[in-house]
Amino acid sequence: MTLDQNGNPQAQGAGMDTKNLGIIQDQMHHEALAYKKCRVCSEWLSDQTLKDIANRAAQHHKQHFDSLDNYLRSHS
Repeated sequence: MTLDQNGNPQAQGAGMDTKNLGIIQDQMHHEALAYKKCRVCSEWLSDQTLKDIANRAAQHHKQHFDSLDNYLRSHS
């Protein structure tokens, strides 16, 4: 996951129009935020089963973020 110094997703996509780029960047921001929330939740939980679920959810959001990032890189 590529984040800037403020924890916001970085995206490159010079070949896209501004509207589509903005939509994808917004979605990347949501995925990054969901990833962070799941990771924090995982750290707070004491039940191992719930920790595993939160970690799987975090990885799911990371995969979405990475897919969007790869898409942007392929269209830049």
